[in-house]
Amino acid sequence: MSMTLRDQFLIIHGRKPVLEALSGGYEVARIHLSSGAKGKIIKEIENLAYVRGVEVERVTVNRINALTRSGQHQGIAADIRAQRMQSLTSFLEQRSGRKYASSVLVLDGIHNPANLGMILRSVTAAGLDGVVVPYEETAKIGAVAIKASAGVAFKAPILRVDNALNAVTQLNEARFDLVALDVGGEPVFSSEFSDRMALVLGNETSGIGEEVRNLCSRTVSLPLHNEVESLNVAVAASIVSYIVGSRHREI
Repeated sequence: MSMTLRDQFLIIHGRKPVLEALSGGYEVARIHLSSGAKGKIIKEIENLAYVRGVEVERVTVNRINALTRSGQHQGIAADIRAQRMQSLTSFLEQRSGRKYASSVLVLDGIHNPANLGMILRSVTAAGLDGVVVPYEETAKIGAVAIKASAGVAFKAPILRVDNALNAVTQLNEARFDLVALDVGGEPVFSSEFSDRMALVLGNETSGIGEEVRNLCSRTVSLPLHNEVESLNVAVAASIVSYIVGSRHREI
């Protein structure tokens, strides 16, 4: 399956974020501007877009609403090319028949966009090959997530798929070892990892979905002490990303 446009771009909105993206060297593909948007910053955005050769498309407010799924867009949105974002299918096709190690994190039901942004930053910094971010039942990679990632979202190895169950199904068929991160599993620090592995994380409230968990071969956990019941999912993701990343660099 080839990539679609939504597998290549992230959408940001708001006058200041769009202006910062144009000024900061990001690859802005197109700016969507509502017909009623006016003012000094809008003029500055239009001038800078002209200089950089970025298309400015005048659209209705309803179109901006549909693109951003937010009422706080200030009449403007922009398509930013995410350098390493692609579909999970494309990622797996590239690794078909190859023998080198691959490590990915699969997110199942991560609803908080700030947590999502911090996870993207950690996965990228730890050097994992990908983080699967489903479109369904997952926070949008929008302004909050991008801010929490400190801009790393634009270069994170994001792998898109419709839902987490489809993700683990594809990874299983591609001979990835599926490992759930949850309480009650073997300590992750002493766990053995295969050279093709996918670590699945669920949300703090309901954890990993039953159908997704059933496809996992085993469960690992982060030991907790002093009566602490759980860690924030972004913190847990950061820890395990570095563990997995360091192990795979040793393979």
